[in-house]
Amino acid sequence: MLLKSLLIIVMLQLTSETSYQEAVTTCGRQGATLFYAEDKRELDAVAKFWTQPRNLILIGISSLISKGVFASVDGRPLTDVHNDWLPGEPNDENGEESCVVMNKKGQMNDVPCRLKYAFICKKTLASLEWNAHCQTPYKRYIVNEDLGRCYKFFLTPMNWTEAFAVCNAEESYLAIINSDEEANFLKKMTKDNPKYTVKGNYLAGVVMLGFHNRDRQGWLTVKGATLEDSGYTQWGYAQPDVYDKYLCGAMFYNGELTYGNCSQRSFFICEKEYKSGFDERFGDE
Repeated sequence: MLLKSLLIIVMLQLTSETSYQEAVTTCGRQGATLFYAEDKRELDAVAKFWTQPRNLILIGISSLISKGVFASVDGRPLTDVHNDWLPGEPNDENGEESCVVMNKKGQMNDVPCRLKYAFICKKTLASLEWNAHCQTPYKRYIVNEDLGRCYKFFLTPMNWTEAFAVCNAEESYLAIINSDEEANFLKKMTKDNPKYTVKGNYLAGVVMLGFHNRDRQGWLTVKGATLEDSGYTQWGYAQPDVYDKYLCGAMFYNGELTYGNCSQRSFFICEKEYKSGFDERFGDE
């Protein structure tokens, strides 16, 4: 159960890099905290899943509150949690190293908080609440009984690959529009979320969805169906050429389809079945 509670959210943030405060904020929006290892058991649990080629991650330990006194992001003294510093660390080089990174062996080093690293969010089992409508521990999924599906709008901008991974980790998928009714629902969901309060460098005006042309063979959903077979092809502009350099799918805030650079960060929506099941929806026997 420890493994499930630790990894249920975001080993995925290993695919992106950000500063300490941005990492804390991103995890907080998920109802999680920036990861730090409470003990060796927890460290070993995460290490088994740390397979991405990132040698260092930001962890939820800093001396921002009191210079030279390191504590966890939730206020625990360093003596109460895993702490294994590299030789000669922490050294507060140039008086500006108040944040902490960790390598795969669990060894720590203090670094300037402005530097950007990959990170992991942690959500404990005790903090989970069950969303009975959508059969998930993630409370922000909203059910649409007419469509038989649940949806979650993410206000933390990510690129398409990161968004795909986040949805997958929550046992859902980047949303696929199958009808005008579904397009209208996602349009309203987009309107109802406080998008304009989100600051930072991201592409406003679009929401990433679950279709792409990454193999340049035509537009496919993340389930492998053609966009035409999915039932909704209302492009905001003319349908892009199959060889266009922009390969990842999205929609404008008005529900019309568009496309863009896969590395561009934007809002996104995850979708999961809540009633009919995947096979019934996609016509499998």
